[in-house]
Amino acid sequence: MSAVLAPQATFVPLTLAHLDALMAIEQAAYVQPWSRGNFLDSINVGYECQALMAGEEMLGYFVVMMGVQEAHLLNITVAPKHQRQGWARLMLEAMALWARGRGARTLWLEVRVSNERARAVYAACGFHGTGVRRNYYPAAQGQREDAVVMCLTL
Repeated sequence: MSAVLAPQATFVPLTLAHLDALMAIEQAAYVQPWSRGNFLDSINVGYECQALMAGEEMLGYFVVMMGVQEAHLLNITVAPKHQRQGWARLMLEAMALWARGRGARTLWLEVRVSNERARAVYAACGFHGTGVRRNYYPAAQGQREDAVVMCLTL
């Protein structure tokens, strides 16, 4: 009898030392990835930037911005080889706890209309759709894609 054991994971603040590993994941996970500058800016302005690590391996990461009694998820990514293992849910739970601890009443996000898998994960975690932002995301060949706005009441 054999069992597959999930790696032990911990959250650590994202630093400049993580950027190479993070960018490799970002570029593997998305057709339209964030730039290195997007992550540098997020770290430098003090957004909540966390890496989910299993030893030296990055499983995923998230970037959250606080507002007045609300938090806004800017980026959440699980490394492609670690997807469908529950890591996104774990990161969503962690950021909800973090946001609640800072007085947020809601956690907001946008997700591509075409990203049905992510939308299903968000819905399973209690997020609900509140609207659509037209032409929000860049898409292939100079096109734009709509975003579904979702909210979790904390």
